[in-house]
Amino acid sequence: MYDLLLRNVRPAFSDTMCDIAVQDGRIAKIGQLSAPANRVMEGGGRTVLPPYVESHIHLDTALTSGVPRLNESGELLEGIELWNEYRTRYLTKEDVTKRAHAVIEEMVKHGVLYMRGMVDVSDPQLTALHALIDVKRAVAPFLTLQLIAFPQNGLTADRGEALRQAIELGADGISAVPHLDPTHEKGIESLYICFELANEYDKDIHIFSDEIDDGASRFVETVALLAAEYGMGNRVTVSHLNAMAYYPEAYVRKLIGLIKASDINVVTCPLISTAVQGRLDAWPKGRGITRVKDLHEAGVNVAVAHDDFLSPFYPLGTGSLLSAGHMLLHQAHMTGARDFESVYEMMTANAARVMNIEGYGIQEGHRADFILVSAESAHDLLRRQPVTELVVSNGQIICETVPAQTTYLIGQTCT
Repeated sequence: MYDLLLRNVRPAFSDTMCDIAVQDGRIAKIGQLSAPANRVMEGGGRTVLPPYVESHIHLDTALTSGVPRLNESGELLEGIELWNEYRTRYLTKEDVTKRAHAVIEEMVKHGVLYMRGMVDVSDPQLTALHALIDVKRAVAPFLTLQLIAFPQNGLTADRGEALRQAIELGADGISAVPHLDPTHEKGIESLYICFELANEYDKDIHIFSDEIDDGASRFVETVALLAAEYGMGNRVTVSHLNAMAYYPEAYVRKLIGLIKASDINVVTCPLISTAVQGRLDAWPKGRGITRVKDLHEAGVNVAVAHDDFLSPFYPLGTGSLLSAGHMLLHQAHMTGARDFESVYEMMTANAARVMNIEGYGIQEGHRADFILVSAESAHDLLRRQPVTELVVSNGQIICETVPAQTTYLIGQTCT
């Protein structure tokens, strides 16, 4: 007897209806099934998808927007200043834990079951990291949470000692933010320190790269070179890469080839990038994101992420990856026939590759992690952004949402 039988669903926008049987936390069988199950659910022709994958989010800064005050300029540097003030005055383990759980619950409701959290380790006590390691253990039964330690205020001053401590505490990977270092040379030095530590401890790398509207910021080329030299390939990811929008075309073509050859991943965060980047440009202002379509068409693995959630850097956010994908369609000019499927994959399979998730996808033998939505296609999903009606994690139903219904009263007489 199966644990769960989901009848009459369409896997990944397929035209073919089928049933999905779950046993012991795995997808046991896909097809036309008649075996008994402890629980049988009617899918009603809705679409079953693998869960969304959030490959870059800040749980430690989430839900702090407005404290101690709003970011009035909207610029990244004011956001950093505000976060440093919050971290000094208000940050406690209990505070981080409460906010992180609230964000995770919201994103799970929207169908996210895999998440990579970026944790600032500028605090000498590593308060946020201690809290999020506990959160990671608490949510492990239903959500995979990876933690990447990153030095918001730079790592060359302590030669990476904070990253080393973070690794020994249990961080899954480490980062650098070279474009915020005081000089280009210090930025390059930070990348070498990061790669040396990752190699020593066998950890993934996720670099905040060139998140600045400055065509002279070109740290990604060094990331790609080091990834190749250390043989790390797709265990290395760069987020943002906004400066690429300002590079000369001849250099872009060379750079894309270097990125592709190194096999590193790129994560774009169109919600915050659209809001933060381009503010110092003269008109016409830049669009705020990297050259997603060019990278994707060259065969680079590109993922899209929600990133900040009501933080000093970004005062908005719902926790829905569909909102990030929807924004990306506009910003990257990806409205062609195949683009909708490509952006959908950036929220799912591509992001799963960033996190090196094994057994991801709707296949027999894989983990029984999936969601149920009312959408006919990737285009329909991204256009309407429907609610996630059912979330199944490790074979267990953990969340159900009933879509809103509207009753039209036009032409009816009120009594």
